[in-house]
Amino acid sequence: MEIDRRAFIASIGGATAVSLMTHEERADALEHHLEDELDAAVAARQGQTQQAEYPTVAELEAQIETRPYRRGVGNLFANRRGENVKRLPELPANPTFVDFFNLRFAPGNHVLQSATRALKTGMSEEIILACLCHDVVQGLIKPDHGWWGAQLVEPYVPEKTSFAIRYHQTLRFYPDAEAGYEYPESYYRTFGIDYEPPPHIQEAYKFVRNHPWYMEPRLVTVNDLYSFDRNAEVSLDPFIDIIGRHFKTPKEGLGNDNSPVAHMWRTIARPDSPL
Repeated sequence: MEIDRRAFIASIGGATAVSLMTHEERADALEHHLEDELDAAVAARQGQTQQAEYPTVAELEAQIETRPYRRGVGNLFANRRGENVKRLPELPANPTFVDFFNLRFAPGNHVLQSATRALKTGMSEEIILACLCHDVVQGLIKPDHGWWGAQLVEPYVPEKTSFAIRYHQTLRFYPDAEAGYEYPESYYRTFGIDYEPPPHIQEAYKFVRNHPWYMEPRLVTVNDLYSFDRNAEVSLDPFIDIIGRHFKTPKEGLGNDNSPVAHMWRTIARPDSPL
């Protein structure tokens, strides 16, 4: 640790006081000084870390004009690390959900962890599929991704699956100790320590909390929160049969069937299109 000699001498009474000390007393004084400096540096660093970890809503809003992208842009459309985007592989002529997962949503480690956890804890196949699909739409867009995500898959999956995807976004902001869900600490950093969900989220919570299917989206949040293990080894393979039973891919392929959401799949397929 670098020593400010003048500050050290001043801290023990000046040059006169130093001249009256023995060598042992000077060594002790220097050691105490270094300990105090280290403690002060650690305390300052911890204070800065805590403040940086938990910004306010206003601080996050002040960052908007400091970036060349918006926080809500889909993962396929911008590289947030400042690197160039990569050329995407072509999809088959009649792409399935598995094709999109492997060629557009991969590596998809988080949703694979979420679905794996749901599978291992014996949840229904509708919930396992919801866990697998709940965040894939973030390749396209991030705000209101529960609604966007449900809309993306709604024509092709069971109703409970799309319901669970739609409202998992809402329930993320509301703890449920009995279900094993706590408010994520990371949200203090992501949304701000003083964040309050907007009115449409508050109204959606009132609706879904009293709905007979409340536990469907709640189980997605439970499997969502605890699925960020950087060392987890997961694969799509255990879910192929579940996808086959419950994801009804049109014979023309996703994006080619003229469904109300075909344009969303086409956009994910071709994010480099200029118009």
